[in-house]
Amino acid sequence: MNRSSQRGISLISLMFVGAFAVFVLLIGFRSVPAVTEYMAIERNIKILATDGDNGASPTELRRDFDRRGQIDDVSTITGADLDIRKDTGKTIIEAEYSRKVPVVANVSLLIDFHASSAD
Repeated sequence: MNRSSQRGISLISLMFVGAFAVFVLLIGFRSVPAVTEYMAIERNIKILATDGDNGASPTELRRDFDRRGQIDDVSTITGADLDIRKDTGKTIIEAEYSRKVPVVANVSLLIDFHASSAD
């Protein structure tokens, strides 16, 4: 008794899986610049927090952030957007912002970021 049954994926199913994979890749590729910018912001904030612990004023820290932001191509936030405070002798710098990433036509992805030196 030979039970020959067809196994595998149909052409229509393959097209749906392919379209879904392309959509996921599109979102991934479109969100990479936003995530890269967030990582640069977080790195700069941590460096500036150590400078603040060494006696730099908030004005100097904001100016230094703007300089570092020009080098790292940070355009979403500026030094004026930073929340700088002292907590038990330690400098804490935080920034919260949103970035809108266009995906296709009028569809976009809104990503909320929170960078902090306290982490």
